[in-house]
Parts: sequence; C-alpha cells; structure tokens
Amino acid sequence: MRQALRPMAGLPISAFVVIAGAWLALTRPILADDGLRPAATVQQTEAAPLADPEPWRFNAALYGWAINMSGSVTARNQTVDTNASFIDLVQKSDSLVGFMGYFEADKGRVGFYSDLVFAKLGFGAGQTAYRNPIAGLKISATASAALTTQIAIIEMGGIYELYRWPGSEGAFTAVDAVGGFRYWNLSVDATFDAQVNIDLSRLHLERTAGFAIARADTVQWVDPVVGFRVRHQFTPNQQIFVRGDVGGFGLGSQISWQAVAVYSYAWQFTGYQIAALIGFRALGVDYVSPSGGTDAFGFNEVLYGPIIGVSFRF
Repeated sequence: MRQALRPMAGLPISAFVVIAGAWLALTRPILADDGLRPAATVQQTEAAPLADPEPWRFNAALYGWAINMSGSVTARNQTVDTNASFIDLVQKSDSLVGFMGYFEADKGRVGFYSDLVFAKLGFGAGQTAYRNPIAGLKISATASAALTTQIAIIEMGGIYELYRWPGSEGAFTAVDAVGGFRYWNLSVDATFDAQVNIDLSRLHLERTAGFAIARADTVQWVDPVVGFRVRHQFTPNQQIFVRGDVGGFGLGSQISWQAVAVYSYAWQFTGYQIAALIGFRALGVDYVSPSGGTDAFGFNEVLYGPIIGVSFRF
C-alpha cells in the first residue's frame, strides 16, 4: 500500500491543486445566478424593448364655424332663395345651437379622420325670396323665421401622405390624398303668409296659426368625396394646411365641394400639445330629390365663413 502511494506523493503539490480545481469546475452544476449563463440568455435579458418607429398620432379639435349661407332651398316644390350673413342668422334663429368637432388619427403615412357639423339656422324675410310665386302665397314677414333649416353633416374618410419635403429645424411640406364619405341630414320648414282662398292641400302644405308651412322632414343622402390636402409646418409650433375636395357625382348630390384653410399655433406640454386654430371654410352642395311634383326637395347652398377653435394633439 505504501508503495502504491509513492508515485502520487511524488507529484508536486501545486500540480495536484490545479488538477483538483479543474475537475471540480467541470463536474459542478451551472446555476442560473452564478454569472456563467449562456451569451444568448444574457443578451435577451439585457436588451431593452424596441420603441415603435411610427407611433400613433392623434388630433382632436372643437371649433366654431360662423356660417353664412347663399343659394336656394326647395321644400314641397316651393323654392326660396337665401342670402344671409352670420349676424342675420343669429338674429333670426330661436337658438343658434351648433356643434363642430374634428378627429384625426395617423400612423406613419396612413390615417383616418371624422368631422361633424350640426347647426339649426333661421332666416328672416329680408334674407329670403320666394322664387315661384303663387297668387295669395308669399314668404312670411310676420313669422319669427321665414325659413328654418336644421343641418347635420358627418364626414369620415382616410388620408395617405403622398409626398413630404423636409426643411430645416423641424419644417416640412407634405401633400396628402383624401377620400371618404360625407353624410347629409336636413330638415326644412318654409313659412308663408297665405290667403284663405289658397287650396293648401293641392300644394301639400300645412296650415297652422294662420301660416302655410312647406315642411321637408329629414332628407338625407351620402356623397363620396375625393380630394387633396397640403400641410406646411413652419416650426414645431406653427402649421398651416389647405384642403380641397369634390364629391357627389350624381350618386348622392349632383355635386358637392369644399375648400378649407387653417393656421394653428401650438403650445408644447409633457406628452401633448394644445393648439389655437383660425381659418376659413366653404362648403357647397347641389342636391335634388329623386321624387318630383309637389313633394320635390332641393338644397343648392354654399355655407362659408371663418373658423376658430382649439385642438389637442398627443
């Protein structure tokens, strides 16, 4: 036994220590927290989540549109020409109830938008004229409003950025294609002073409180819309956009069109902007109902006026 141990005893002590340490390193299990994890595991743990290179951008706006109207309205085949300023409409409307709102969401070059206009407008005898007079029937000068129109317009569609030209210090110019649908919902009451010898039933008119009323209840249609928008950003705080579109094409109205120009100045806060808006909008439409005769309805008007509002961008 002593002879068998002599060769081992002859080994240097340092060599024995090295061999023993290597044997322990090879046979010891690798623990998850011993600092000897595989390189792939270390990279997966330490890699930070990638940020979205094209995050969503949102813009919600509330605005007021000081509407002026010029054109003509036909209700029960009775046509009334209109030409009223915003002040005229304010004076003759029982309550100038109105709501205008805009929302847009964009991601990269693609986005969608929606726009809502609701207003109830009253016209006096001085802003209206009866186009096809019938003996004993004339536009009312005594009623609170000779013509009352309630308008709801809802527009929805998509946006695609066609071109962008970058400038210095955050400036750029971009051209967008716009396409969508514009939904119209109208009701019209035209009030006439009628003599007793007029057969109102033949004209499909209503009599109430000494007046004859041509009433068109809830006429609605949808126009397809196509157009372009140009945006120019002077600085990260200042921007102007101009938009033009056409629609209808006989599928809803005979023709409709729109032109808008808006300048905005924004104040930056943590994570969002608040912007003041000022601009001008004009919206025209020529609609004639498929039904004719005494039930004929038509709306050939241009709504135009300044815009002022506020938007929230985030």
